Amino acid sequence: MLDIKKIRGDFPILRTEVNAKPLIYVDNAATTQKPQQVIDTILDLYTNTYSNVHRGVHQLSQKATTLYEGARETVRKFINAGSVKEIVFVRGTTEGVNLVASSYLEPLLKAGDEILISEMEHHSNIIPWQMLVERKGAKLVIIPMMEDGNLDLSGLGKLLNNRVKLLAITHMSNSLGTINDVSTIIDQAHARSIPVLLDGAQSVAHFPVDVQALDCDFFVFSGHKIYGPTGIGILYAKEKFLNSMVPYQSGGNMILNVSFEKTEFNEIPYKFEAGTPNIAGSIGLAAALDYISSLGISNIDHYERELLLYATEQFEKIEGLRIIGTAPNKGCIISFVLEGIHPHDIGTIMDMEGVAVRTGHHCTQPVMDYFNIPATTRVSLSFYNTKTEIDGIVRAIQKVKEFMG
Repeated sequence: MLDIKKIRGDFPILRTEVNAKPLIYVDNAATTQKPQQVIDTILDLYTNTYSNVHRGVHQLSQKATTLYEGARETVRKFINAGSVKEIVFVRGTTEGVNLVASSYLEPLLKAGDEILISEMEHHSNIIPWQMLVERKGAKLVIIPMMEDGNLDLSGLGKLLNNRVKLLAITHMSNSLGTINDVSTIIDQAHARSIPVLLDGAQSVAHFPVDVQALDCDFFVFSGHKIYGPTGIGILYAKEKFLNSMVPYQSGGNMILNVSFEKTEFNEIPYKFEAGTPNIAGSIGLAAALDYISSLGISNIDHYERELLLYATEQFEKIEGLRIIGTAPNKGCIISFVLEGIHPHDIGTIMDMEGVAVRTGHHCTQPVMDYFNIPATTRVSLSFYNTKTEIDGIVRAIQKVKEFMG
Protein backbone atom coordinates (compact mmCIF):
# COMPACT_ATOMS: atom_id res chain seq x y z
CA MET A 1 0.00 0.00 0.00
CA LEU A 2 3.05 2.26 0.34
CA ASP A 3 5.54 2.85 -2.47
CA ILE A 4 8.63 2.39 -0.32
CA LYS A 5 11.09 3.06 -3.15
CA LYS A 6 9.44 6.42 -3.85
CA ILE A 7 9.22 7.21 -0.14
CA ARG A 8 12.93 6.51 0.34
CA GLY A 9 13.61 8.91 -2.49
CA ASP A 10 11.87 11.63 -0.47
CA PHE A 11 14.55 11.40 2.25
CA PRO A 12 17.88 12.68 0.89
CA ILE A 13 19.90 11.56 3.92
CA LEU A 14 19.09 7.91 3.15
CA ARG A 15 21.48 8.19 0.20
CA THR A 16 24.33 8.75 2.68
CA GLU A 17 27.12 6.23 3.12
CA VAL A 18 28.67 5.47 6.52
CA ASN A 19 32.08 3.82 6.56
CA ALA A 20 31.70 3.23 2.80
CA LYS A 21 28.48 1.30 3.38
CA PRO A 22 24.88 2.37 2.68
CA LEU A 23 23.32 3.97 5.73
CA ILE A 24 20.75 1.83 7.57
CA TYR A 25 19.09 4.32 9.89
CA VAL A 26 17.11 2.66 12.69
CA ASP A 27 17.38 5.29 15.43
CA ASN A 28 13.94 6.68 14.70
CA ALA A 29 12.71 6.61 18.31
CA ALA A 30 15.41 9.18 19.10
CA THR A 31 14.65 11.32 16.05
CA THR A 32 13.36 10.77 12.54
CA GLN A 33 14.88 11.92 9.28
CA LYS A 34 13.25 14.70 7.27
CA PRO A 35 11.59 14.37 3.84
CA GLN A 36 12.49 16.81 1.09
CA GLN A 37 8.98 18.25 1.35
CA VAL A 38 9.70 19.49 4.90
CA ILE A 39 13.15 20.78 3.97
CA ASP A 40 11.71 22.66 0.96
CA THR A 41 8.92 24.18 3.07
CA ILE A 42 11.38 25.61 5.60
CA LEU A 43 13.72 26.81 2.85
CA ASP A 44 10.85 28.50 1.02
CA LEU A 45 9.73 30.22 4.23
CA TYR A 46 13.17 31.72 4.88
CA THR A 47 13.68 32.54 1.19
CA ASN A 48 10.34 34.09 0.30
CA THR A 49 7.95 34.62 3.21
CA TYR A 50 9.81 35.01 6.49
CA SER A 51 8.73 37.65 9.00
CA ASN A 52 7.67 37.76 12.61
CA VAL A 53 4.08 36.70 13.16
CA HIS A 54 1.08 38.47 14.73
CA ARG A 55 0.59 42.22 15.04
CA GLY A 56 2.50 43.10 11.85
CA VAL A 57 0.47 45.00 9.24
CA HIS A 58 2.93 44.55 6.37
CA GLN A 59 2.44 41.82 3.78
CA LEU A 60 5.25 39.48 4.83
CA SER A 61 4.02 39.42 8.42
CA GLN A 62 0.49 38.74 7.27
CA LYS A 63 1.65 35.83 5.07
CA ALA A 64 3.85 34.34 7.80
CA THR A 65 1.02 34.64 10.32
CA THR A 66 -1.36 32.86 7.95
CA LEU A 67 1.12 29.99 7.53
CA TYR A 68 1.81 29.84 11.27
CA GLU A 69 -1.84 29.74 12.28
CA GLY A 70 -2.53 27.36 9.40
CA ALA A 71 0.01 25.04 10.99
CA ARG A 72 -2.03 25.07 14.20
CA GLU A 73 -5.10 23.96 12.22
CA THR A 74 -3.04 21.20 10.56
CA VAL A 75 -2.07 19.87 14.00
CA ARG A 76 -5.65 20.12 15.23
CA LYS A 77 -6.89 18.10 12.28
CA PHE A 78 -4.11 15.50 12.54
CA ILE A 79 -4.96 14.55 16.14
CA ASN A 80 -8.66 15.50 15.84
CA ALA A 81 -8.70 18.12 18.56
CA GLY A 82 -11.98 19.96 18.98
CA SER A 83 -10.58 23.45 18.44
CA VAL A 84 -7.37 25.24 17.48
CA LYS A 85 -7.65 26.90 20.90
CA GLU A 86 -6.60 23.52 22.36
CA ILE A 87 -3.29 23.44 20.42
CA VAL A 88 -0.33 25.07 22.17
CA PHE A 89 3.03 25.27 20.41
CA VAL A 90 5.88 24.30 22.75
CA ARG A 91 9.51 23.25 22.23
CA GLY A 92 8.74 19.56 22.53
CA THR A 93 7.24 16.83 24.68
CA THR A 94 9.41 17.77 27.65
CA GLU A 95 8.23 21.38 27.72
CA GLY A 96 4.63 20.23 27.27
CA VAL A 97 4.85 18.06 30.38
CA ASN A 98 6.55 20.85 32.35
CA LEU A 99 3.88 23.32 31.26
CA VAL A 100 1.12 21.07 32.60
CA ALA A 101 3.06 20.47 35.81
CA SER A 102 3.62 24.18 36.43
CA SER A 103 0.47 25.79 35.04
CA TYR A 104 -2.19 23.20 35.79
CA LEU A 105 -1.16 20.94 38.64
CA GLU A 106 1.12 22.98 40.88
CA PRO A 107 -1.58 25.49 41.91
CA LEU A 108 -3.92 22.59 42.81
CA LEU A 109 -1.52 20.16 44.48
CA LYS A 110 -1.41 19.97 48.28
CA ALA A 111 0.58 17.98 50.81
CA GLY A 112 -0.59 14.37 50.84
CA ASP A 113 -1.90 14.46 47.26
CA GLU A 114 -0.62 11.94 44.71
CA ILE A 115 0.47 11.87 41.07
CA LEU A 116 0.22 8.51 39.32
CA ILE A 117 2.71 7.47 36.62
CA SER A 118 4.01 4.12 35.36
CA GLU A 119 7.25 2.23 35.77
CA MET A 120 8.04 2.48 32.04
CA GLU A 121 7.99 6.28 31.71
CA HIS A 122 10.61 8.34 29.92
CA HIS A 123 12.53 10.60 32.29
CA SER A 124 10.62 13.55 30.82
CA ASN A 125 7.45 12.10 32.31
CA ILE A 126 9.06 11.34 35.67
CA ILE A 127 11.30 14.22 36.72
CA PRO A 128 8.83 17.14 36.37
CA TRP A 129 6.35 15.30 38.60
CA GLN A 130 9.11 14.22 40.97
CA MET A 131 10.26 17.81 41.43
CA LEU A 132 6.67 18.97 41.87
CA VAL A 133 5.81 16.48 44.62
CA GLU A 134 9.03 17.40 46.43
CA ARG A 135 8.03 21.08 46.37
CA LYS A 136 4.48 20.43 47.53
CA GLY A 137 4.91 17.56 49.99
CA ALA A 138 2.90 15.26 47.74
CA LYS A 139 3.68 11.70 46.60
CA LEU A 140 4.61 10.05 43.30
CA VAL A 141 2.91 6.64 42.92
CA ILE A 142 4.00 4.06 40.34
CA ILE A 143 1.93 1.60 38.26
CA PRO A 144 4.15 -1.51 38.17
CA MET A 145 5.42 -3.31 35.09
CA MET A 146 5.54 -7.02 34.22
CA GLU A 147 8.26 -9.17 32.67
CA ASP A 148 6.85 -8.96 29.13
CA GLY A 149 6.89 -5.15 29.23
CA ASN A 150 3.18 -4.71 29.82
CA LEU A 151 1.87 -2.70 32.74
CA ASP A 152 0.26 -4.59 35.59
CA LEU A 153 -3.16 -2.95 35.67
CA SER A 154 -4.69 -5.45 38.09
CA GLY A 155 -4.34 -3.01 40.97
CA LEU A 156 -5.13 0.17 39.06
CA GLY A 157 -8.51 0.58 40.71
CA LYS A 158 -6.88 0.77 44.15
CA LEU A 159 -4.21 3.18 42.96
CA LEU A 160 -6.84 5.55 41.56
CA ASN A 161 -7.97 6.86 44.92
CA ASN A 162 -9.25 10.30 45.87
CA ARG A 163 -5.73 11.55 46.62
CA VAL A 164 -4.63 11.22 42.96
CA LYS A 165 -4.80 14.58 41.17
CA LEU A 166 -3.33 13.51 37.80
CA LEU A 167 -2.40 10.34 35.94
CA ALA A 168 0.48 10.82 33.46
CA ILE A 169 1.37 7.86 31.25
CA THR A 170 3.16 7.00 28.04
CA HIS A 171 1.04 5.99 25.07
CA MET A 172 3.91 3.91 23.63
CA SER A 173 7.14 3.07 25.44
CA ASN A 174 10.28 4.44 23.81
CA SER A 175 12.49 1.66 25.20
CA LEU A 176 10.17 -1.38 25.03
CA GLY A 177 7.74 -0.53 22.25
CA THR A 178 4.76 -1.43 24.45
CA ILE A 179 1.53 0.24 23.37
CA ASN A 180 -0.46 0.78 26.54
CA ASP A 181 -4.18 0.19 26.80
CA VAL A 182 -4.75 3.88 27.40
CA SER A 183 -8.48 3.82 26.62
CA THR A 184 -9.11 1.49 29.57
CA ILE A 185 -6.75 3.51 31.77
CA ILE A 186 -8.42 6.81 30.86
CA ASP A 187 -11.91 5.39 31.42
CA GLN A 188 -10.97 4.15 34.88
CA ALA A 189 -9.33 7.46 35.80
CA HIS A 190 -12.25 9.53 34.55
CA ALA A 191 -14.67 7.36 36.52
CA ARG A 192 -12.94 8.88 39.56
CA SER A 193 -12.70 12.40 38.03
CA ILE A 194 -8.92 12.13 37.60
CA PRO A 195 -7.49 13.93 34.54
CA VAL A 196 -5.02 12.08 32.31
CA LEU A 197 -1.93 13.24 30.42
CA LEU A 198 -0.67 11.04 27.57
CA ASP A 199 2.95 11.18 26.44
CA GLY A 200 2.50 10.70 22.70
CA ALA A 201 6.12 11.29 21.67
CA GLN A 202 6.40 7.77 20.25
CA SER A 203 2.82 6.94 19.33
CA VAL A 204 1.76 9.85 17.14
CA ALA A 205 4.12 9.02 14.25
CA HIS A 206 3.16 5.37 14.01
CA PHE A 207 -0.61 4.91 14.29
CA PRO A 208 -3.74 7.07 14.28
CA VAL A 209 -4.30 9.25 17.33
CA ASP A 210 -7.72 10.79 17.98
CA VAL A 211 -7.61 12.80 21.19
CA GLN A 212 -11.39 13.21 21.29
CA ALA A 213 -11.99 9.48 20.93
CA LEU A 214 -9.34 8.74 23.57
CA ASP A 215 -10.84 11.48 25.75
CA CYS A 216 -7.43 12.28 27.22
CA ASP A 217 -7.19 15.64 28.95
CA PHE A 218 -3.63 16.43 27.84
CA PHE A 219 -1.55 15.02 24.98
CA VAL A 220 2.06 15.97 24.22
CA PHE A 221 4.41 15.17 21.35
CA SER A 222 7.55 16.41 19.59
CA GLY A 223 7.93 17.49 15.98
CA HIS A 224 11.33 15.91 15.40
CA LYS A 225 9.98 12.42 16.12
CA ILE A 226 7.33 12.76 13.41
CA TYR A 227 9.61 13.84 10.51
CA GLY A 228 9.50 17.54 11.41
CA PRO A 229 12.10 19.96 12.82
CA THR A 230 13.63 19.96 16.28
CA GLY A 231 12.65 22.61 18.82
CA ILE A 232 8.93 22.36 18.16
CA GLY A 233 6.23 20.31 19.86
CA ILE A 234 2.59 20.28 20.77
CA LEU A 235 0.59 20.40 23.95
CA TYR A 236 -3.03 19.50 23.36
CA ALA A 237 -5.24 20.29 26.32
CA LYS A 238 -8.99 20.44 26.68
CA GLU A 239 -10.21 24.00 26.51
CA LYS A 240 -11.70 23.90 30.02
CA PHE A 241 -8.27 23.17 31.48
CA LEU A 242 -6.40 25.77 29.44
CA ASN A 243 -8.88 28.45 30.45
CA SER A 244 -8.28 27.73 34.14
CA MET A 245 -4.49 27.46 33.91
CA VAL A 246 -2.02 30.22 34.75
CA PRO A 247 0.60 31.18 32.14
CA TYR A 248 3.76 29.08 32.11
CA GLN A 249 6.02 31.93 30.98
CA SER A 250 5.42 35.64 30.62
CA GLY A 251 6.49 38.30 28.15
CA GLY A 252 5.47 39.44 24.72
CA ASN A 253 2.62 37.93 22.71
CA MET A 254 0.88 36.36 25.71
CA ILE A 255 -0.78 39.63 26.75
CA LEU A 256 -3.73 41.81 25.79
CA ASN A 257 -2.95 44.88 27.93
CA VAL A 258 0.00 45.81 30.13
CA SER A 259 0.32 48.60 32.68
CA PHE A 260 2.58 48.94 35.68
CA GLU A 261 -0.42 48.18 37.85
CA LYS A 262 -1.78 45.09 36.07
CA THR A 263 -1.40 42.81 33.05
CA GLU A 264 -4.33 41.27 31.21
CA PHE A 265 -3.39 37.96 29.61
CA ASN A 266 -4.19 36.97 26.05
CA GLU A 267 -6.83 34.36 25.19
CA ILE A 268 -5.91 30.69 24.76
CA PRO A 269 -3.72 29.28 23.35
CA TYR A 270 -1.66 32.47 23.07
CA LYS A 271 -1.33 33.07 26.80
CA PHE A 272 0.98 30.02 26.86
CA GLU A 273 3.15 31.16 23.93
CA ALA A 274 5.29 33.96 25.34
CA GLY A 275 7.84 35.63 23.07
CA THR A 276 8.60 35.13 19.40
CA PRO A 277 7.59 31.57 18.57
CA ASN A 278 9.43 28.94 16.54
CA ILE A 279 7.82 30.05 13.29
CA ALA A 280 9.82 27.83 10.95
CA GLY A 281 9.46 24.89 13.34
CA SER A 282 5.68 25.19 13.45
CA ILE A 283 5.36 25.50 9.67
CA GLY A 284 7.87 22.68 9.16
CA LEU A 285 5.89 20.47 11.53
CA ALA A 286 2.73 21.15 9.55
CA ALA A 287 4.55 20.12 6.37
CA ALA A 288 5.60 16.88 8.08
CA LEU A 289 2.03 16.15 9.17
CA ASP A 290 0.79 16.87 5.65
CA TYR A 291 3.39 14.42 4.33
CA ILE A 292 2.28 11.71 6.79
CA SER A 293 -1.34 12.34 5.91
CA SER A 294 -0.58 11.99 2.19
CA LEU A 295 0.81 8.50 2.87
CA GLY A 296 -1.97 7.60 5.29
CA ILE A 297 -1.16 6.98 8.94
CA SER A 298 -3.10 3.70 8.86
CA ASN A 299 -1.00 2.55 5.89
CA ILE A 300 2.13 3.44 7.86
CA ASP A 301 0.85 1.49 10.86
CA HIS A 302 0.16 -1.59 8.73
CA TYR A 303 3.56 -1.55 7.01
CA GLU A 304 5.52 -0.94 10.20
CA ARG A 305 3.77 -3.83 11.95
CA GLU A 306 4.88 -6.07 9.08
CA LEU A 307 8.45 -4.81 9.51
CA LEU A 308 8.32 -5.38 13.27
CA LEU A 309 7.06 -8.95 12.84
CA TYR A 310 9.79 -9.75 10.31
CA ALA A 311 12.54 -8.15 12.43
CA THR A 312 11.37 -9.96 15.56
CA GLU A 313 11.39 -13.31 13.76
CA GLN A 314 14.92 -12.73 12.46
CA PHE A 315 16.28 -11.48 15.79
CA GLU A 316 14.85 -14.46 17.66
CA LYS A 317 17.02 -16.74 15.50
CA ILE A 318 20.24 -15.10 16.73
CA GLU A 319 21.88 -17.18 19.44
CA GLY A 320 22.55 -15.25 22.63
CA LEU A 321 20.19 -12.38 21.73
CA ARG A 322 17.41 -11.54 24.17
CA ILE A 323 14.66 -9.10 23.29
CA ILE A 324 13.71 -6.79 26.15
CA GLY A 325 10.00 -6.03 25.90
CA THR A 326 7.80 -8.71 24.40
CA ALA A 327 4.31 -7.29 24.91
CA PRO A 328 1.84 -8.63 22.30
CA ASN A 329 0.81 -5.09 21.31
CA LYS A 330 4.01 -3.28 20.38
CA GLY A 331 5.14 -0.44 18.20
CA CYS A 332 8.10 -0.83 15.89
CA ILE A 333 10.84 -0.89 18.55
CA ILE A 334 13.10 -3.82 19.40
CA SER A 335 15.46 -3.43 22.35
CA PHE A 336 17.87 -6.29 22.91
CA VAL A 337 20.92 -7.48 24.78
CA LEU A 338 23.61 -9.83 23.49
CA GLU A 339 25.06 -12.27 25.98
CA GLY A 340 28.47 -11.15 27.20
CA ILE A 341 28.67 -8.01 25.02
CA HIS A 342 28.06 -4.46 26.23
CA PRO A 343 25.52 -2.46 24.19
CA HIS A 344 28.01 0.35 23.59
CA ASP A 345 30.37 -2.12 21.90
CA ILE A 346 27.45 -3.44 19.86
CA GLY A 347 26.53 0.05 18.69
CA THR A 348 30.12 0.93 17.78
CA ILE A 349 30.66 -2.20 15.69
CA MET A 350 27.25 -1.91 14.02
CA ASP A 351 28.15 1.66 13.04
CA MET A 352 31.21 0.26 11.26
CA GLU A 353 28.71 -1.71 9.17
CA GLY A 354 26.69 1.43 8.39
CA VAL A 355 23.88 0.66 10.87
CA ALA A 356 22.75 3.53 13.12
CA VAL A 357 21.20 2.17 16.34
CA ARG A 358 20.78 3.68 19.79
CA THR A 359 22.50 2.20 22.85
CA GLY A 360 22.08 3.11 26.51
CA HIS A 361 19.21 3.41 28.96
CA HIS A 362 17.09 5.51 26.52
CA CYS A 363 16.12 7.92 29.32
CA THR A 364 14.24 5.06 31.03
CA GLN A 365 16.62 4.04 33.81
CA PRO A 366 13.80 2.56 35.97
CA VAL A 367 13.07 0.17 33.06
CA MET A 368 16.71 -0.91 32.99
CA ASP A 369 16.63 -1.37 36.77
CA TYR A 370 13.53 -3.55 36.45
CA PHE A 371 15.28 -5.89 34.01
CA ASN A 372 18.56 -5.67 35.98
CA ILE A 373 20.56 -4.53 32.96
CA PRO A 374 22.68 -1.39 32.43
CA ALA A 375 21.49 -0.69 28.90
CA THR A 376 20.09 -2.15 25.68
CA THR A 377 20.68 -1.80 21.98
CA ARG A 378 17.55 -0.35 20.38
CA VAL A 379 16.42 -0.80 16.80
CA SER A 380 13.52 1.56 16.09
CA LEU A 381 11.93 1.27 12.68
CA SER A 382 10.18 3.68 10.33
CA PHE A 383 8.12 3.31 7.17
CA TYR A 384 11.25 4.17 5.14
CA ASN A 385 13.01 1.05 6.43
CA THR A 386 12.86 -2.24 4.54
CA LYS A 387 13.14 -5.98 5.11
CA THR A 388 16.40 -5.87 3.16
CA GLU A 389 17.74 -3.41 5.74
CA ILE A 390 16.60 -5.71 8.54
CA ASP A 391 18.64 -8.48 6.91
CA GLY A 392 21.58 -6.04 6.93
CA ILE A 393 21.03 -5.38 10.63
CA VAL A 394 21.08 -9.12 11.34
CA ARG A 395 24.38 -9.44 9.44
CA ALA A 396 25.79 -6.55 11.46
CA ILE A 397 24.81 -8.26 14.72
CA GLN A 398 26.52 -11.41 13.53
CA LYS A 399 29.63 -9.30 12.81
CA VAL A 400 29.48 -8.03 16.39
CA LYS A 401 29.46 -11.61 17.67
CA GLU A 402 32.39 -12.56 15.44
CA PHE A 403 34.41 -9.48 16.37
CA MET A 404 33.82 -9.92 20.10
CA GLY A 405 34.58 -13.62 19.98
